[in-house]
Amino acid sequence: MISLTVTAVVFGVVFLAELPDKTALAGLVLGTRYRASYVFAGVAAAFALHVALAVAAGSVLTLLPQQIVQALTGVLFLGGAAVLLLRKGEDEEEVRKPENQSFWKVSGAGFMLILVAEFGDLTQIMTANLAARYDDPLSVGLGAVLALWAVAGIGIVGGKALMKKVPLRLITQIAALVMLALGLWSLWEAVTG
Repeated sequence: MISLTVTAVVFGVVFLAELPDKTALAGLVLGTRYRASYVFAGVAAAFALHVALAVAAGSVLTLLPQQIVQALTGVLFLGGAAVLLLRKGEDEEEVRKPENQSFWKVSGAGFMLILVAEFGDLTQIMTANLAARYDDPLSVGLGAVLALWAVAGIGIVGGKALMKKVPLRLITQIAALVMLALGLWSLWEAVTG
């Protein structure tokens, strides 16, 4: 059974954390060079694979005693908030241009770019934390993958317009505050539980 509440919380946290990420910029770059649907197919497949790996890792954490999981996720969320607040702007990734515009070449370029760039990324770690926190892999996975796909779609289709209207720093600060709140809540539950 899917929990809409868990899915919505995960969607919001992952969406805000991914917006200022380098992969949104990479999607924007690919989307300006190639057919958007081809780029999105490759990027979406890579994100789905990353979410599956993160949810599996988070589900393993649920085998530990609940207080340890809450303390661990709290510390990791606080670390993620610190990373968001302390990191400087990232440059756009260099994207190799496929030799032709075929579906397999373009989607393959998008898939490989995201696969490499997102491995061990903050949102993947956050997804694992959320899977451990909520012990609801299906809802967490759905929320995370929909958030990542939404950011990819925005980046590919309309990233330039969004970044002109909403300052990247504000998005980063909101994501950090949400992660800070989740981290403190998890630590509170670990101490009082």
